[in-house]
Amino acid sequence: MKEFSTLLSVYKYEKAEYIKTCFDSIYKQTLQPTEIVLVEDGCLSAELYQAIDEVSKQFPHFIRVRLDQNSGLGTALAKGLEACHYDIIARMDTDDICMPDRFEKQMNYLTEHPDIDVVGTWITEFVGDPSNKISIRCLPEEPEEIFEFGKSRNPINHPTVMFRKHAVEAVGGYMPFPLFEDYHLWARMLSQHHRFHNIQESLLLFRRSPEMMLRRGGWSYAKNEVIFQKALYQMGYISWLRMIHNIILRYGIRIMPNTVRSWIYSHFLRKFVS
Repeated sequence: MKEFSTLLSVYKYEKAEYIKTCFDSIYKQTLQPTEIVLVEDGCLSAELYQAIDEVSKQFPHFIRVRLDQNSGLGTALAKGLEACHYDIIARMDTDDICMPDRFEKQMNYLTEHPDIDVVGTWITEFVGDPSNKISIRCLPEEPEEIFEFGKSRNPINHPTVMFRKHAVEAVGGYMPFPLFEDYHLWARMLSQHHRFHNIQESLLLFRRSPEMMLRRGGWSYAKNEVIFQKALYQMGYISWLRMIHNIILRYGIRIMPNTVRSWIYSHFLRKFVS
C-alpha cells in the first residue's frame, strides 16, 4: 500500500517558478511517491520545458506524457491516469504546494479504511507569497455528509485528492467536461455509492489570483454551469427541484461582476485565516 503515483498536468500559461516550488514540496514529503506522472498538455514555453527538465532529473521515476495539442484538463488527466502504474494516485496542480506530511497522512488513512475510495483535505488559499494566507476551504468529513454536500457544491478539493485508480476507472475515469472535470467525476462516483472522506486539516497551499476568479465567471461559465447541473440530474445524483435551485443560485453568481463574486467566495464560501 505504500506504492503510489503522483499525477499532475501542465499547460503553456503556467509559470516555471511555480513548478519548481510545487515539485520542491513533493520531494520534501515524508512519504515519497513511487513515480511521478506529468502530462504536458500541448506545446509549452521554453521556460517551462527547462523547469520540467530540471525537476525531472531529481526524481528516479519521472514519466512525461506529451500531448501534441492542448486538450483540456479532463483529457490530459485521462491520459495521465493511463500512464500511472499504481492503484493509489495522488493528484496535485503544478502551482500549488503540499504540506510535508500530506501524502503520508492520506496513505495512512486509505490503508486503515479500505472502504474509502477518495480522500481529500482542506486547502489554505494564498495570494502572491505562500506566507500571505487569506482563507481556508473547509469541507465535510464523513461519506454521508460529503454525499449530501456534493448535491449543491463541489465536495472535494481536487488538488488534494488521493484515490484508488480502479474505483475511478470503474465510472469511466476523467472525461472532458469544461470547467467541471473533477466535480463531474466525483458526482459519478458518489451516485454509484463510492465512499469519500475529507481529512479535517489543511494539507495544501492553493495559489489564488484575480485571474482564477475571472475564470469562474462570465456567460460562458454560466452556460457550462447549466449543462453541468443537467448532467447531475440525468445521472440521478440530484432531483429536478435541486437542479432548478442550483441553476438559479449558481447562474446568478457566475454573471456577477468579478469583484462581487470574489467577495461572496471570500465571505460566505471560505473560512478566514486568523
